[in-house]
Amino acid sequence: MRRLILIAATAIASALAAGTALSQDAKMSFFVTSVGSGKGADLGGLKGADAHCASLAEAAGVTGKTWAAYLSTSTEDARDRIGKGPWVNAKGIKIADDVASLHGDANGITKQTALNEKGEMVNGRGDTPNRHDMLTGSKPDGTRIADQTCGDWTLSGAEGAAMMGHHDRTGLDDSAAAKSWNSSHASRGGCGQEALKGTGGDGLFYCFATN
Repeated sequence: MRRLILIAATAIASALAAGTALSQDAKMSFFVTSVGSGKGADLGGLKGADAHCASLAEAAGVTGKTWAAYLSTSTEDARDRIGKGPWVNAKGIKIADDVASLHGDANGITKQTALNEKGEMVNGRGDTPNRHDMLTGSKPDGTRIADQTCGDWTLSGAEGAAMMGHHDRTGLDDSAAAKSWNSSHASRGGCGQEALKGTGGDGLFYCFATN
């Protein structure tokens, strides 16, 4: 009898824990993609990038949200694509209250909080492999850099360049650029997967829920 009670108690505790995890995940409105397109910075344009965000979120069990990739193009600013906030990660930790705070010094993006859609930490500088370069095509204020969007996210060869940020806020030095989550440096050697890996990237990017 005691053994049956213990088994029942364990089952109830597990169910409660699962319910808590599910409720936290359902609140998620920000994440780093766990995988890219596999074609470097060719994401199929903004439409393809947004769809990638939605697909990853739904696979992680988060439904009923509209997702936008934090990417600028030659005609559109990333800051205008992502809704009004606030945004929280898969663990329920707040990233920012609104667009202004997201692009200010008080945002909560760090290696520990810029989790992927599964709630996992993403490799940063010092890890193998380093995956801290996030595609953005943006200036620090979230506006576009027209010549650094890899053909508006359609190029995967030796031509073009993409501005990238460091999700772990760490680079080669202590400069503002090295610590920038959205505007650290441009890709070198083009927009292909190997070029992105060469500077510590993997074709990953940020996703925000707009609602």
